[in-house]
Amino acid sequence: MYHISEIAKLLGITPHTLRYYEKEKIIFPVRNENGERMYDEMDLTWLKFVMKLKQTQMPIAKIREYAELVKQGENTTEARINLLEEHRSSIQNQIKNLLSTEKMLDNKIIGYKDYIKTQKAFPTNIPN
Repeated sequence: MYHISEIAKLLGITPHTLRYYEKEKIIFPVRNENGERMYDEMDLTWLKFVMKLKQTQMPIAKIREYAELVKQGENTTEARINLLEEHRSSIQNQIKNLLSTEKMLDNKIIGYKDYIKTQKAFPTNIPN
């Protein structure tokens, strides 16, 4: 079992973030006899997944919805699949946009490097 500071350190987040996830009903840590939040390996695995969802721009409301479906049990499997497929589609769109932006940046960088080479070979005025 992990205390809040230990699991926060393992995940590279703050205890405040964990309290926020609890407030948003995304995680449900147990409390020890002193009232301290305690996390087990399943919580750690779940939090790693939650963080991946967050890193891929899934809104907190959708993560909360997914967490609620998980909490409701196996009868929500189809709804969970639908939610994850929708998010996967969003990620695929993000990837397309990032690749397009990367290509544009590559072309811009090549243009600047070509300009620098030309300037060294043929000194001219630098454009605005």
